[in-house]
Amino acid sequence: MWPRIGGLRTLALGTPGDLRARLNGLVLAGVKTATAGLLTEYAQEQEKLEHVGERLVLVDDDDRFVGVVEVTGVEVVRFADVSWDFARSEGEGDRSLDEWRAGHAAYWQREGTPVTDDTDVVCIRFRLESAGDGGISTGDLST
Repeated sequence: MWPRIGGLRTLALGTPGDLRARLNGLVLAGVKTATAGLLTEYAQEQEKLEHVGERLVLVDDDDRFVGVVEVTGVEVVRFADVSWDFARSEGEGDRSLDEWRAGHAAYWQREGTPVTDDTDVVCIRFRLESAGDGGISTGDLST
């Protein structure tokens, strides 16, 4: 299971280090409003899919609070069927859907999970609800 903070599931983007710091920065700047994961990861971690309205705690490399996002959309699609609209909303600077696919395929390959056109991808859209010291950082975040 994924870690929880204040009763909420955490959202740890990318891999620890520079990538996570960059992705978190994009979320905090309002540029990144979506993320993609592999459906197989949910089964491996015995996690249910996120749902619209669910709040997630965005965390840093040490699973510390960075912000809270609210899920605004969840869709499972084949890797080949991820839309440009979704890819663009990930806010990572891809200039085309082909570039997004190549980058994500390379990332998942490095992580030990090669993807094919038929691999199921969980496409999550979200909005930033609160962040940093000015946001909610302690107590019951589920309310």
